[in-house]
Amino acid sequence: MTRSRSLAVFVCGVAVGALGVTMLLQLFGDHIHALAARGSQAQVEESLKIGLPIEGLRAKDILDTFDQRRESDRAHEATDIMAPRGTPVHAVHDGTIRKLFTSRPGGLTIYQFDSSDTYCFYYAHLDRYEKGLAEGQSVQQGAIIGYVGSSGNASPAAPHLHFAIVRLDPEKHWWDGTPINPYPLLIHAQESAK
Repeated sequence: MTRSRSLAVFVCGVAVGALGVTMLLQLFGDHIHALAARGSQAQVEESLKIGLPIEGLRAKDILDTFDQRRESDRAHEATDIMAPRGTPVHAVHDGTIRKLFTSRPGGLTIYQFDSSDTYCFYYAHLDRYEKGLAEGQSVQQGAIIGYVGSSGNASPAAPHLHFAIVRLDPEKHWWDGTPINPYPLLIHAQESAK
């Protein structure tokens, strides 16, 4: 009698648990699917190894602002790294400077492709470029390419580096690629630099 009652309680518990999981999946399915998709994307980018854009960064200096909303409710799709104005900005990978550009939102910017033209690294809100930096120039990881500032729509009171990574599309349009969250890659680079 006790055994059959225990079995009945166990079966009821499993049924209630399964019902609860089903209800949670129905309520949060889209969110869970989005998280799973981001996780699988992060695994794809796991092979990408980058250096630090600012020397001596500590983990607490690197904030995950990729999903933060900005004006017009657009996703940020980058990591902001606060640093004093004039702090040197380093190339995070070997590659080529594809475009030097000034825009209203990004201010003084650099678009750098990696050597395989798979990724574009975007550095924005710069104060100035490194002297002699030019489009088409090859750069090595660690080379100084610019200096932290607050150009564009950045607050003059909060100089920082806006750093983004895009997986390029077949046409190599940096404005039309797939945004990659730089945060886990920067944390890995920071841990490797210790």
